[in-house]
Amino acid sequence: MDYRLSNRFLRLAVLFALIGMGLGYWMGATEQFAASPVHAHINLLGWVSMALYGLFYQVQPGAALGWLPQTHFWVSLVGLVIFMPALAAKLLGGADVQAAANLGLMVGPTLTLLSMVLFVIIVFRATGPRSAAA
Repeated sequence: MDYRLSNRFLRLAVLFALIGMGLGYWMGATEQFAASPVHAHINLLGWVSMALYGLFYQVQPGAALGWLPQTHFWVSLVGLVIFMPALAAKLLGGADVQAAANLGLMVGPTLTLLSMVLFVIIVFRATGPRSAAA
């Protein structure tokens, strides 16, 4: 079996967990909690969602075949990489970065939601009646 897609998601998940925990550690040490929403989103969307994606593809390796799962990976990653800095800029940045932050907060969450739509399609395909009969 080819577990490359699963492994990519799992590796990203642990990197996002480290980033999220590092941010949480920094916030606690400095008692500066303005970035709490960024911390929460990195942990939920980066650590938990990416880990669940990876585990799903590990259990259902056939679901990782084709262009749709590859698109799911890249849309998930790009969405989060745009979303998190934009949210941080919105919360912590000055007036000079707000326009860019607002743009990122339109694009990043849209891609993140689209990645979940793709995942729903992939899960339903992999667990539907035809896949069970095969």
